[in-house]
Amino acid sequence: MSTDLNLKVAREAATLLYFGAEKEYKQAKLRAAKTLGTHFLPSNLDIALELDIIAEQNEGANRRERLIQMRKEALRIMKLLSAFCPVLIGSVWRGNIRQGSDIDVAVYVDYPEVIVKTLKIGDVRVLKTAWTTVNKAGATLASFHIYAETSTKYGLEIVVRNQDEAGKKRKCEIFGDEIKGLNIKELQKVLIYNPTQQFIPS
Repeated sequence: MSTDLNLKVAREAATLLYFGAEKEYKQAKLRAAKTLGTHFLPSNLDIALELDIIAEQNEGANRRERLIQMRKEALRIMKLLSAFCPVLIGSVWRGNIRQGSDIDVAVYVDYPEVIVKTLKIGDVRVLKTAWTTVNKAGATLASFHIYAETSTKYGLEIVVRNQDEAGKKRKCEIFGDEIKGLNIKELQKVLIYNPTQQFIPS
């Protein structure tokens, strides 16, 4: 399969995702392949890299400024939750945000209601909460999700996992690498030295 065709399908899938015609990578790549008359499906990584390019082309300097602001807001939230080993993950960690992106933070505590209470005290508007279960390698993993809005009107999703899961390695289904994220000290360093730094596999 030609590299050119791979790029075309990945670009089409990324366009569908960026403009909201599709929400999931799998459906986007299937629709893109059908549109271009091929059965070839690009990798999630190929699509993600094209999506980053499209976001930069459409949003430019505003995107980079928004990334800095979202990272600053993430730091404020993480300091608020400093007792629970917060880690910045998702697109704000990666540096590949686009319109509609929210701030994703993982915390580790056995009692999720403590996080909800702490957020409310810190002027964070909690919108809803929900338990989520996923199957990984035959094991069922549960996590508690808190959907909120910061005082600066950024969307926020807090993933609450049990304390014994802190430090466990997790593989990114999109980029294929380890989800390392940034802790408070690492995020502070990024904001000082390279506030728009990306953490994307080359």
